[in-house]
Amino acid sequence: MKQALHDMNPSIKFLVTTICMLTLAFFFNPWTPLICWVGVILLQLCFSSINWKKWFLFMIPFVIMSFGYFWTTIVFAEERTGAIVWSVFHYDITKAQLDHALSLSFRVLAFAGLSLLFAFTTDPTKFILSLMQQLKLSPKIAYSILVGYQFLPVMKEEFVHIQQAHRLRGAVRDRNVLVRLWNLRRILLPMLAGAVRKAERSAFAMEARGFTGEKRTEFYQVISVGKNDMILSSLFFLIIVAGCSSANWI
Repeated sequence: MKQALHDMNPSIKFLVTTICMLTLAFFFNPWTPLICWVGVILLQLCFSSINWKKWFLFMIPFVIMSFGYFWTTIVFAEERTGAIVWSVFHYDITKAQLDHALSLSFRVLAFAGLSLLFAFTTDPTKFILSLMQQLKLSPKIAYSILVGYQFLPVMKEEFVHIQQAHRLRGAVRDRNVLVRLWNLRRILLPMLAGAVRKAERSAFAMEARGFTGEKRTEFYQVISVGKNDMILSSLFFLIIVAGCSSANWI
């Protein structure tokens, strides 16, 4: 069960998370996004084996952003009428201000939680194959994205190699940030030339293997929709329904 989210059909997972995000956009109370965020975390705890240390590191910017929304909404709110629930340094905070600020803050966390769940539990290659098989994405677009994604680690390695080659030839790292950014052109231009050559070789290789961009009827790796996908989709919708119903309970 710890791999259930990892084994879930990527297209189904993408559609479910997108529906959850769109649904959250129509609710402006603080409890709906909070319950959804907690529910998403519980789903990952029970049905995934992600690296939680990495998850927390990726979550830090969103927590800072959430606090920023909370603080600015409290301080610069236009509507200050209603019952006062909190006073800080003789500054009165009304219930309407607090609810609005909490709603925006928890919404950021809920969106971030859903996005990280999809990112950490989805294999990019399976996602592209699933888009072709389930959502009928054009192979031209799908394989272009896939080839571009596979170039990323190669480009990173090439960047390191060119940088090390410059240092071996006596290039000194300047302390001025602007100068360092200007000097990056000496690395980026060879990388761009290498990327063009690699893209050309990939295009020739795909053409030599009979790739025409037409829709395919058979795939070497079949991504299917099963019982596991339906169960997990139901859990996602159960969380979103519980969050939406919380506005009437509380």
